[in-house]
Amino acid sequence: MSYYKASVVIPTKNPGKIFIEVINKVMDQKTDFEFEILVVDSGSKDGTLEYMKQFENLQNFRYIEIAPESFGHGKTRNFGAEQTSGEYIVFLTHDALPVNNQWLSEIVNIADSNIKIAGVFGRHIAYPTENEFVKRELELHFSGFINSPIVSLDDPNRYESDLGYKQYLHFFSDNNSLLRRSVWEKYPFPDVNFAEDQQWAKMIIENGFMKGYAHDAVVFHSHHYSLLERLRRSFDESLAFKNYFGYDLCIDKKTLWKNWKYLNERDCKYCLEESLWKHSLIDSLKQPFDNFMRLFGQYLGNHADVLNEYFQNLISRDKRLFKDNK
Repeated sequence: MSYYKASVVIPTKNPGKIFIEVINKVMDQKTDFEFEILVVDSGSKDGTLEYMKQFENLQNFRYIEIAPESFGHGKTRNFGAEQTSGEYIVFLTHDALPVNNQWLSEIVNIADSNIKIAGVFGRHIAYPTENEFVKRELELHFSGFINSPIVSLDDPNRYESDLGYKQYLHFFSDNNSLLRRSVWEKYPFPDVNFAEDQQWAKMIIENGFMKGYAHDAVVFHSHHYSLLERLRRSFDESLAFKNYFGYDLCIDKKTLWKNWKYLNERDCKYCLEESLWKHSLIDSLKQPFDNFMRLFGQYLGNHADVLNEYFQNLISRDKRLFKDNK
């Protein structure tokens, strides 16, 4: 039996043509260690399974089919981890494309730097075809982790009183991530429909482990949401953060309008500074509406307890996806 330092696990369902680029890029990784690749597919009908058959004879590649109704964000990742043997379990989503062939080495290097690092997440950048506002949003978000790539809960009092500090410590994205197997065996992903990665990070941080950020383990990963999709995504995020963390992302209408004003002023300034109106006029005009749908979705998610079940199912993106799997 081969020894693998890293096991790359990729859940898939109808990923489309981008998956061909993803799997080829993963196979092309340059490392000084052995790694394996496992794809866990939950009902693709777009030719993904047929495409993977060409790799069946490779020693370090496997794919497993599971029933669509058995999929769960945390559950399926745990299942994939159970089928592998690497010291590190590295997760990618099927649309997260490594930018270069050093991605895997970079994320493993951070984990290797300290035995107490339980998990590492890597940087996301927007696909080149994405609009300028999405590109900047991702750039701003991940730039906040550069100065402190390895963190732990070193100030319990601040953790209890400072919401920003708490959110910073438990931010994690399993779109591009690594888990130390010895820690995962004791602390697997929770079986939930949303934010399983941040719940896991919160758990390991509160149990004394460290969390790492690999700035150079970078993938293309971005979503060009329609206005309705933005509303639904924000609703799910806000509802999950309310239920799982007790956070109020948009507690009342006053907060909604205040934040909308702030985001619009910020984006207008960026638009003028970069002259986006010259080459991204439609995106610039759309941005205030995108900001509103984001905040309105957060507001609805924060007050989901007063909405009837029919309306929750109608607006929730994740509930619709899980309903389609049944």
